[in-house]
Amino acid sequence: MTDRYIRQTLFAPLGPEGQAKLRASTVSIVGLGALGCVSASLLARAGVGRLRLYDRDFVELDNLQRQILYDESDVSADMPKAQAAARHLAAINKEVACDASVVDVSAANVRGVVQDADLVIDGTDNFETRLLLNDACIEAGCAWVYAACVGSTAMAMAVVPGKTPCFRCLLPSLPPPGSSPTCDTAGILNAAAVMAASFQVAEAVKILVGKIDDIAQGLFCADLWHGEFQILRLEQTLADCPACVQRRFEYLDGSADARANSLCGRNAVQIVPAGGCAVDLGCLARRLESAGLVRRNEFLVKFAVEGIEITVFGDGRAIVKGTDDVSRARALYARYIGT
Repeated sequence: MTDRYIRQTLFAPLGPEGQAKLRASTVSIVGLGALGCVSASLLARAGVGRLRLYDRDFVELDNLQRQILYDESDVSADMPKAQAAARHLAAINKEVACDASVVDVSAANVRGVVQDADLVIDGTDNFETRLLLNDACIEAGCAWVYAACVGSTAMAMAVVPGKTPCFRCLLPSLPPPGSSPTCDTAGILNAAAVMAASFQVAEAVKILVGKIDDIAQGLFCADLWHGEFQILRLEQTLADCPACVQRRFEYLDGSADARANSLCGRNAVQIVPAGGCAVDLGCLARRLESAGLVRRNEFLVKFAVEGIEITVFGDGRAIVKGTDDVSRARALYARYIGT
């Protein structure tokens, strides 16, 4: 019988010993969008023994441009992404155990995501959740690999507690709301998602087989449209990093989390970013024009999308009108406004 992994085990740095380590590994994948789909597919094809899949969303038609695990039947059936991913992964490699959880990963449940995992894959779409994963993984001593993509840009970085700088060394504080482009405002080239996740998986495999010295020492960045590739070196931890040096897990304990609460009788949710910060309303309005109807004055920006009206004030606070679902409101805020 042909060994399905023969081309992989012929690669000298991996070999049969590395393949056995992959088979014995458990990887948690948080977010099954563009990044998570590619990473999950590659890890399943590589023979990782168990994949734990976490996502809060369901499959929609505009996902299919870049989320390679899904098809039109998943859209028609309104399939949750975690369940659809598990089904497709089982068809790719029945030797891989897939555990699907349709949940919103938060400070309340993230320790369970990390517990007993050999590695965590970041397939999320916002800085808050990544900083939460960073806290949880550092606390548990679990490696994780960050990845992101927007427009034609792909990024990824491995974090191994005690051996590499952590994500908060790279991003000590959250950027102001509305200051960072998102896929829903700047678009996304599907190849950028594949590039980011491919580098992410390469780093993950190195860690899982024990070749930690071979991971890139910094942040991988690529602009596929302009053909530019580089590693931004990050060889030392930030001297006063709140997470990996001071071990203050502000996202894990909720003290740095944005506050969100349903507004009684208004079918609306208010979101207040942690710490508060000034927002350039003019810049935000221009960036949102490509995604929906925008109105603004000197005090606020109103933005209509998906049957929801989002009002953003100068301090980053927002009222998401048209839903009392806090999770949905937070997701819309992250998609269109940013962190």
